[in-house]
Amino acid sequence: MHINEIIKNIRKDKGISQKNIAKTLGISISGYNMKENGNRPITTTELQQIAIALKEQPEYFFNQKLHDKWKVR
Repeated sequence: MHINEIIKNIRKDKGISQKNIAKTLGISISGYNMKENGNRPITTTELQQIAIALKEQPEYFFNQKLHDKWKVR
C-alpha cells in the first residue's frame, strides 16, 4: 500500500472529507483527489499539511503498527 492509500484510509476512518483536506492544501477537490488516488505526487510540505488536517504526526504514515492495521507489506 502506498502513502496516498494510507492517507485515504485514515481520512475516511476519521470521517474527514476530501474537501476539507483540499482546502487545507489550497487546491481544488479534484486536484486533491488526484493526489489521493496516486495520479499526482504528494510533496513533503503537503504531507505535513495533510497530517495537521488529520491531527496526526507526518511520521505516523510510516509507522509499522499502522502498516499492520492496513495490511501494508
